[in-house]
Amino acid sequence: MAEKTFYLTTPIYYPSDKLHIGHAYTTVAADALARFKRHQGYDVMFLTGTDEHGQKIERIAKEHGVTPIEYVDKIVAGIKDLWKILDISYDDFIRTTEERHVKAVQTIFQRLYDRGDIYKAEYSGWYCVPCETFWTERQAGTEHICPDCGRPVELVKEESYFFRLSKYADRWLKFIEENPDFIQPPSRRNEMVSFVKQGLEDLCVSRTTFDWGIPVPWDPKHVIYVWIDALSNYITALGYASEDESKFHRYWPADLHLVGKEIVRFHTIIWPMMLMALDLPLPKKVFGHGWLVLEGGKMSKSKGNVVDPVILVDKYGVDAIRYFLLREIPFGADGSYSEEALVKRINSDLANDLGNLLYRTLTMMEKYFGGRVPAPASPDEGPDADLKRVAQEACANAEAAMDRLEISAALEAIWELVKRANKYIDEVAPWSLAREKKNERLGAVMYNLAETLRIVAVMLVPYLTRAPQAIWEQLGLAGSPADVGWQAARQWGLLTPGTQTRRGAPLFPRIEVKKEEKNEVSEEVKAPAEEKISIEQFAQVELKVAEVLAAERVPKSKKLIRLEIALGDERRQILAGIGRSYTPEELVGKKIVVVANLKPAKLMGYESNGMLLAASFPGEGEEEHISLLTVDRDIKSGARIR
Repeated sequence: MAEKTFYLTTPIYYPSDKLHIGHAYTTVAADALARFKRHQGYDVMFLTGTDEHGQKIERIAKEHGVTPIEYVDKIVAGIKDLWKILDISYDDFIRTTEERHVKAVQTIFQRLYDRGDIYKAEYSGWYCVPCETFWTERQAGTEHICPDCGRPVELVKEESYFFRLSKYADRWLKFIEENPDFIQPPSRRNEMVSFVKQGLEDLCVSRTTFDWGIPVPWDPKHVIYVWIDALSNYITALGYASEDESKFHRYWPADLHLVGKEIVRFHTIIWPMMLMALDLPLPKKVFGHGWLVLEGGKMSKSKGNVVDPVILVDKYGVDAIRYFLLREIPFGADGSYSEEALVKRINSDLANDLGNLLYRTLTMMEKYFGGRVPAPASPDEGPDADLKRVAQEACANAEAAMDRLEISAALEAIWELVKRANKYIDEVAPWSLAREKKNERLGAVMYNLAETLRIVAVMLVPYLTRAPQAIWEQLGLAGSPADVGWQAARQWGLLTPGTQTRRGAPLFPRIEVKKEEKNEVSEEVKAPAEEKISIEQFAQVELKVAEVLAAERVPKSKKLIRLEIALGDERRQILAGIGRSYTPEELVGKKIVVVANLKPAKLMGYESNGMLLAASFPGEGEEEHISLLTVDRDIKSGARIR
């Protein structure tokens, strides 16, 4: 078994009948961290689950005409299905209704009572049912509103047991002072320190007005407060207070509790003080991330603004959704979601950058080397050396970012390499090397591109669950990039020359968004009808078949491509604004149709002698889609089209 362990938890979710993309955000982020640590060789324990007790669940089940357990059983099945759809690689899924948890929580409660940290008294105060939180008169204010969710709170008077939270305030403050990284980001730590310094009251930890919960072992008319119940899952899942505590001794203390910022207080004040009372080590870190919000605020079922992740995955694919969630939002801050931003990120990063790099590289590999990876060559200088430098920096920077829990920054570092590789293609112009028969140099270039893709595939394993394997297989590699481990991204030159690549379909096809049709013409002002031309006028246009000999992008232009074409024995240069729909290497060898008798024109400092024919039609996004007019038979270049 690996010596290095890493224990990671997400909050166990209240079983709502509608999990939205915001819930998925937390768990996908946790999954990326767990996969990264496994990739590094750690023995990882990744825990998630469901928090199923409490007055809120009891009331909702009654409204549905079912028992609480019948209600939660159905919802939990849906949650597990969602995690499967999103490829969440949890190691354990704990339900607070499981016998292993119930027994352990009762033991924990008994131990706290036996130590004198739980006592009976009468509770009188304000309770928020949706948040399952007690508030003082001062906290609820004169309007008696929950400070967290803004809903009305209920006045509760009942006999209760209390946990001596106030007893541990000074010890907690001293711990935070000695361990300033315990609560992250720092803004959350400052909030919690201020909260504790204002004064803590002992915590009501049992209820008698409902019975859907874990009974207090010596006083079963009381059920244990849901947050004491729920927070204990982090150790009960490891077997704490059971006959087999081996997992507890192996993985505790947790390396990271990953939680939403709205429940930081429970995880950084109540939970650590419980552990202090039990004489158990505290977790190493609690990270309170921000919310994924829509215009109008945080997603919630009550607002009717939830976004269903199942529908998004079905429409765009799991890798696209995972990438957006991990890349779009600096971890720790609030982020916004819109489908427009999602599509833009897919098209820009996944289709144009990563997908295009793979397709361009393997297309050229097939054309110039029959799909076999050529041998690398020296000297290693200029763009080649810079590409290798960026590859090494990308790996180091991504690793450092993940250690800081900056997932978005890690992906940004990887994309620096992807973008550099695309730029490398334009710099070294493989098509020109092929035309000039510089085969050794061309071989070195193609090896460098394939090796870059190998490294990118290895580095993407924690974040995307399908694309890394697809890249691996198209490169002709056996096994999986997950099998070789993160260290395989640190080394250049592991790709074996002679490997047979297998170019597949585009990894991430560009998503075309249909533009809304707009009536630009008013009834009063109408465009004149198109004038018809005579056959004599048409005969003046000289259309010919041309073969593309070479193609390259025009510097500083995103659309223009310079083509060298053959019209029989004649060679010409033409420029075409098709760079968003075609890559230069796709064009080489095509038989296209050009207007051969067009007057020369200058574009971006280049002379264009002719114009190719292409169809344009509305695409998705800002750019129209271009399709070249080609011939379907092997017609000799220069042939006149009549």
